[in-house]
Amino acid sequence: MHHWRRDVVELAALFTAVAVADAVANLIGHGPDGPALLVISAVVLLATAAFHTWWSRRHGHAPPTSDTDARPRSAERRAGPSDPSTGQVAEGHAAGAESTLWRMRTTVQDAPGALAALCTALAGHRVDILSLQTHPLGEQTVDEFLLRSPAELGAAELTRTVALAGGTHTWIERADAHDLVDAPTRVLSLATRTALDAAELPLALRQLLGRCTIRSLPAQPAASGRVPDGVPVEGALEDTVMRLRAPEGGVITVERPYLPFTPTEFARARALVELDSRLGPRVPRSMDVLTLPEGNDITVRRADPDDLVAAREMHERCSARTLGMRYHGPVGDADRYLNHLLSPRFGRTLAVQTDAGRVVGLGHLLWDGDETEVALLVEDAWQRRGIGSELLGRLVAMAVEAGCESVYAVTRASNTGMVAAMRGLGLPLDYQIEEGTLVITARLDATPVTTRLPYDGPRERFVRD
Repeated sequence: MHHWRRDVVELAALFTAVAVADAVANLIGHGPDGPALLVISAVVLLATAAFHTWWSRRHGHAPPTSDTDARPRSAERRAGPSDPSTGQVAEGHAAGAESTLWRMRTTVQDAPGALAALCTALAGHRVDILSLQTHPLGEQTVDEFLLRSPAELGAAELTRTVALAGGTHTWIERADAHDLVDAPTRVLSLATRTALDAAELPLALRQLLGRCTIRSLPAQPAASGRVPDGVPVEGALEDTVMRLRAPEGGVITVERPYLPFTPTEFARARALVELDSRLGPRVPRSMDVLTLPEGNDITVRRADPDDLVAAREMHERCSARTLGMRYHGPVGDADRYLNHLLSPRFGRTLAVQTDAGRVVGLGHLLWDGDETEVALLVEDAWQRRGIGSELLGRLVAMAVEAGCESVYAVTRASNTGMVAAMRGLGLPLDYQIEEGTLVITARLDATPVTTRLPYDGPRERFVRD
């Protein structure tokens, strides 16, 4: 369009110049002042040429005053607002401009151009696509985006834009810097954590699948050759619920009511469980040697089902009052909880061991759906030496590392030792009392607990009361 306009203007200028030249030639040839007019005409032409040259140099390469729909080169566009690898600033996200990260899923037809139309619509609002994953569904595809948009562009406007471009069943939520890790890197990191510690499987599944509720159920006796709990070996996927066969024969149930699972997510979760199954039982063997104020050395380490006998022997040395404070039920039933508590499938357990190899304390961090429970048991003869506070600090530090938002402890209202240990964390606490049962919840989004994580090699330090 710009080319034919320029041609018309140049043609009109040519005709005008011919007409002016003819008039000047006639005037000079037939008038008495011909030479003077010729000199004046030359001066005017020179002045016009000089002005044109000056004007072109000043405005010929000036930036456009309005959006011309031009976009920077690919490397610059993908760099983001402050990518150190290129030193460029992406258009629409200039230095100092506010932006928002979003995670978005939408369903589009599996047809040529469908995804391109969606990307074009987002580009029209200066939305930068940082990552894209596709989840095939036959004739449709679920596309998962990580987006950076101008701060003034809200979720409703983004959803409307996607709908006009052909997207359906759109889900969107705020993202943060942790989501900037690409999917393969995140999956490999979760696989590594699972390979090192069997207790990591529920946490790895939660980080892989986003906000969800994960429950582990023990294996049920199979009657007449039926599969326990009706879950096939390959697992089952039902919209917002997936069920996976746990390595020990139980069932892992994952629920995410706000967003259906895709077959791709189901395959990833099943692969993670298969890895856990092939590696078998495993618990990190590192330990810390600590010195009590009176000079006795104790060892804090991870416990597992191999400690079942030692844990039962500790139960026998504990008073009925101590067991009642811990298990809130008949003292004779205490032993039946140990198989569950020591299994890495349901959480993490720390054991306190003397130089003679006797277990004198247990601390449990238990995965309870969306919540996390902490529980302590210290043998009577070893109480009031700071062991309970030490165990609790380490368990809470492990919960922080696992990304838990809070932990809660269930005890009796008369258990002043547990109350004091929870208060010693220095975290915001919430107390609820019902019929003598006290539930203390500590929020972990406040100042982090300063207790050192326990498995970075043998060291010594004092445990204070």
